[in-house]
Amino acid sequence: MELNSGIPGGPLADKWDKHRFEMKLVNPANKRKFSVIMVGSGLAGGSAAATLAELGYDVHCFCFQDSPRRAHSIAAQGGINSAKNYQNDGDSVHRLFYDTVKGGDFRSREANVYRLAQVSTNIIDQCAAQGVPFAREYGGQLANRSFGGAQVSRTFYARGQTGQQLLLGCYNALSRQIGLGNVKMHTRSEMLDVVVVDGKARGIITRDLVSGKIERHVADAVVLGTGGYSNVFYLSTNAKGCNVTAAWRAHKRGAGFANPCYTQIHPTCIPVAGDHQSKLTLMSESLRNDGRVWVPKESGDKRAPHDIPESDRDYYLERKYPSFGNLAPRDIASRSAKEACDNGLGVGPGGRGVFLDFRDAIQRVGDEAISQRYGNLFDMYQRITDENPYKVPMRIYPAPHYSMGGLWVDYNLMSTVPGLHVIGEANFSDHGANRLGASALMQGLADGYFVLPYTIGHYFATHKPEPVSTDHPEFKRVEAEVHERIKRLTSASGKRTPDSFHRELGRLMWNNVGMARTEASCKEALEKIPQIREEFWRDVKVVGGHSEMNMALEQAGRVADFLEFAETMAHDALTRDESCGGHFREEHQSPDGEAKRNDDDFCHATVWEHRGEGEAPKEHREQLDFENVQLATRSYK
Repeated sequence: MELNSGIPGGPLADKWDKHRFEMKLVNPANKRKFSVIMVGSGLAGGSAAATLAELGYDVHCFCFQDSPRRAHSIAAQGGINSAKNYQNDGDSVHRLFYDTVKGGDFRSREANVYRLAQVSTNIIDQCAAQGVPFAREYGGQLANRSFGGAQVSRTFYARGQTGQQLLLGCYNALSRQIGLGNVKMHTRSEMLDVVVVDGKARGIITRDLVSGKIERHVADAVVLGTGGYSNVFYLSTNAKGCNVTAAWRAHKRGAGFANPCYTQIHPTCIPVAGDHQSKLTLMSESLRNDGRVWVPKESGDKRAPHDIPESDRDYYLERKYPSFGNLAPRDIASRSAKEACDNGLGVGPGGRGVFLDFRDAIQRVGDEAISQRYGNLFDMYQRITDENPYKVPMRIYPAPHYSMGGLWVDYNLMSTVPGLHVIGEANFSDHGANRLGASALMQGLADGYFVLPYTIGHYFATHKPEPVSTDHPEFKRVEAEVHERIKRLTSASGKRTPDSFHRELGRLMWNNVGMARTEASCKEALEKIPQIREEFWRDVKVVGGHSEMNMALEQAGRVADFLEFAETMAHDALTRDESCGGHFREEHQSPDGEAKRNDDDFCHATVWEHRGEGEAPKEHREQLDFENVQLATRSYK
C-alpha cells in the first residue's frame, strides 16, 4: 500500500486554487459518458450527487433509507461553521484553519484543513440561495453564534434544526436532478461490497432491503459518503442504522483505514436511563453558549439544584478553562465531566450526569429569547426526561458521537483504491484527533459541493476507465461471496439475537476503548473481541430468510462487520502510545490531567491495511508536516 497524499506545492493559501487550475478537465459533452456510483445520500453524498449530475455526469445514488431525507445528517442540531466574519469579531479563513488544526490536537493535514476553511465561505452562500432558513439578526443579516473551541462567532444555524434544514436544501437540489433523469435514486438498497477490476473500483454489490434481491451495479468511479462508525459502542448519538459496513467492506478490498481510534465523545447528551435504551439523545453543543455547566462541590449532595447555593456549586469548566469557559472543546469538556462524576460529584440516577443550567441566561434575556434560540431542543429534552429545562437544569453526560477516523484519502479525496473516493465523515482527512463543533456539516458540504466535483473530473481525465459490464468475472465472484456471507448468517442455528452481541461488544468497547484507554484495557479488548466474534458465528440466530424484507439479517451483517472493525480500532488505540484529542491514554497525561502528545514519535496518521481473516492488520504511516502552524501544547486556559 502506497500513501501519496498528493498535496500541491506552493504557499498554503494558494494550494487549492493552483491545484484546481492544474487539474485536467473533462469537457461538458464528455461528462455524459462517465458514470458515478454514490453510496449515501446525506449532506456529503446528496450534495455530491446533485452537483455531479448538474455538471452532466450519469449518477446512481444509493441509500438504505426509504428517502434521502432520512439520512442521519438530519439529526445535526447546532450549526455549521464558516469564516464569513459577519460579526466583525476577528474571524478569518486563517483563524478557522488555525482553530481546526489546534482543535484536532495537531493530528490533521494542514492543506486539507486550509482548503476546508476557504471553501466554508462558499457553503453559506450556496445554502442560503437554496432557501435554507438560517437565523437572521434584526437587520436581516445571517446570525452567528459561538461554539466550543473558538473565541469568535462563526456558526450559522437554523434554530436547533440546522442539519435538517441543510439536508432539505440539499434534497431539493438532488430531487431536481432526479426529475431531470440525471440521477437514478436507489432507495432501500444497501451496499454489501465493492468490486475492484484491474485495480480500480468499478462497481458495487447491493441488497434490495424490500425484496432481498442481490444486484450488481457498474460505474466508472465509486464514491462513499456513508458516515461514521460510532455505533461500534452500541449506545451512541447515532441513528440505529448507522454502521461501518460500507467503509469496512471497502477496506477489505484494499482501501486503507486511517486513525480508527479517533472517536469523539460529545459532552452534552441526555444520560443513560437504563438497559432498555438502544441509543442516546444529543443535546446541541450550542446550548453551552447560554447554559452553565456545574456540579455540587461536595460528594453526596442530593439537594435539588435550586436549593444548592452558589457557594456550594463548582462551575468546573469556568474554573479550569477561564479563557473559554463552558465553550471548551468537546474532548476537554467530556473528560472534565467524567472526572467530576468519577470523583463522586455526579448528579441524577447513578451519579452519571452534570447540570447544564440556564437560570442566569433566562434571568438575563428572558424565556422568550431562550425559546427562540433553543426552543425545539428544550421541548425534546422535556419529552424525553419529563423535566422542564426552563425551571430546572438539564442533566447531561458525555456519549459517543462522531468518528474522526475513516478511510484514508489523498488531497483529491481518493482512497488507496484508484477510483474509490470517500467524502464527509467516512474519510479521515480534516479533523485530526478531535472535531470542533459545527464542523461536520461544513466538511460534508465542502466535499460534496466544492471539492469532489473538481477532483473526480481529474480522475476521469487522467485514468480514462475501460468499458466494463456487470458480466465481468470479478462482479460474479464478489456477488458469490456476498451470497455466501448471507447464507452463513441465515443458516446459523444459535439462540442469541444480533442485538445482544452488539450490546456486548459495545459495552466492551466503551469500557476499554472509550473515553479513556490504557495499554491494559486495549490488550484486554483485543483478547475478548475475537471471543465474542467466534461466539457470534456459533450462537447467533437470524430469523426469517434472505429473499424478503428482513431487518434481523441487515442488523446481523452490520454487527458482524463491527466485530471485525472493533479489533482494528483497538489495535490502533494500543499502537498510538500517546494522548491526543479524543484519544486519551491514561498513561499519558500532564499533572493537571490534560492530554500529553508525543510529537517525536506519533506526529502521523496511522493507516491500516487489511491482511485477511485472522491476520493482524499491517500498519502504515503518513507523516504530518506543520509548516504554517507551530506544534504546541494545546491550551484553552
